[in-house]
Amino acid sequence: MITLYGIPNCDTVKKARTWLDTQGIAYTFHDFKKAGLDEATVASWLKHVPWETLVNKKGTTWRGLPDATKAAVNDAASATAVMLENTSVIKRPVLCTDNQVLVGFDPARFEKTLQA
Repeated sequence: MITLYGIPNCDTVKKARTWLDTQGIAYTFHDFKKAGLDEATVASWLKHVPWETLVNKKGTTWRGLPDATKAAVNDAASATAVMLENTSVIKRPVLCTDNQVLVGFDPARFEKTLQA
């Protein structure tokens, strides 16, 4: 089962969805703005990728956080708390298969992972 996490108006998520559709790959889209995100999901991602990969420190959401909040993000637990409270700080999309998590969209990585 493949799940793509993100928000529908994100350009990178749109590219990933278009790629998946044109490749004929079935997936479930999880809009974490509307459907939310739980701690167990983030914890499962963190088994595959470091929190530094998931937190998008280049985005406007991160830059808009109070300096004290940003300074407090220094491990998986603190990063999880910020991601759950501000889902837009998560680098998008997050693609999950039964045994892998890919963060961001790279057609070559998607192809290697999904068509292997």
